Amino acid sequence: MHDYVGGMNAPASPAQQPATTPSQRQRKPDWIRVKAPTSPGYAETRKLMRELNLHTVCEEAACPNIGECWTKKHATVMILGDTCTRACAFCNVKTGMPRPVDLLEPEHTAIAAAKMGLSHIVITSVDRDDLPDGGASQFVKVINALRRETPQTTIEILTPDFRNKPESAVAAIVDARPDVYNHNLETVPRLYPTIRPGARYYASLRLLESVKRRDPSIFTKSGIMLGLGEERMEVHQVMDDMRSADIDFMTMGQYLQPTPKHAKVIDFVTPQAFDAYAQIARAKGFLQVASSPLTRSSYHAGDDFEQMRAAREVQLARVKAD
Repeated sequence: MHDYVGGMNAPASPAQQPATTPSQRQRKPDWIRVKAPTSPGYAETRKLMRELNLHTVCEEAACPNIGECWTKKHATVMILGDTCTRACAFCNVKTGMPRPVDLLEPEHTAIAAAKMGLSHIVITSVDRDDLPDGGASQFVKVINALRRETPQTTIEILTPDFRNKPESAVAAIVDARPDVYNHNLETVPRLYPTIRPGARYYASLRLLESVKRRDPSIFTKSGIMLGLGEERMEVHQVMDDMRSADIDFMTMGQYLQPTPKHAKVIDFVTPQAFDAYAQIARAKGFLQVASSPLTRSSYHAGDDFEQMRAAREVQLARVKAD
């Protein structure tokens, strides 16, 4: 099945591979290249984020879609600072001891959403293992501020796993009623020890399952990166695990090595392979699937949300008719 997704039988542990120098790093195929951001819209979005002292995952994680999204004045706000307490092998966000939580961050986030005229906003954060609730209360404050300032904006959150935190942390966020609760599995279980060592695959699944159990009306979402050495059947198993947890929306995108110190790209998965994975995911029952080399959790999130909401309405209509 090598033609289906090339390189799926590659070595199991990318992080064990020797660090690459710039000259040794794989050349990106044409389908993964993007233009440098230069538009006026990009500059305006960047200026607004700086004025309000807000961080974005677009910048901190070196997202390849930043030019397109910021030109359209779409940005994913990263709350709880710009420093993560974990050090995942794939992530470009800096690691260390974070600063105190910014008390003005919720209001500033709501102001940014209102000024940008966002119909849909994505809020994510760094891991804050140093906080008693992992930063859950800040998510709640941001959701509440958005509801007050720009009530027409639908809210999607992308949270950490809140590992070793009280169950009440996630419960408080769910009770604040975001429209979408996203938490990424990131990769297949076998690769967790090297790619996501601070997390646990089944704990992340249980988190998403608990969200749906507490409030079935909230859409749940999760995603994985491809190109880290995962095998085809492992990806299929992740799909099955997500559906067992009643996850509504799955995203799949190409992993890109941020720096030579990060996990190595084992394979550049072709657009055709991403399409094939998407067909399988849809057949397994996801309401929405986003699968392409440049797909990221918040890429086209607003449009995807509208499609997912419409798909649920069709699904409920069918159940009612039966």
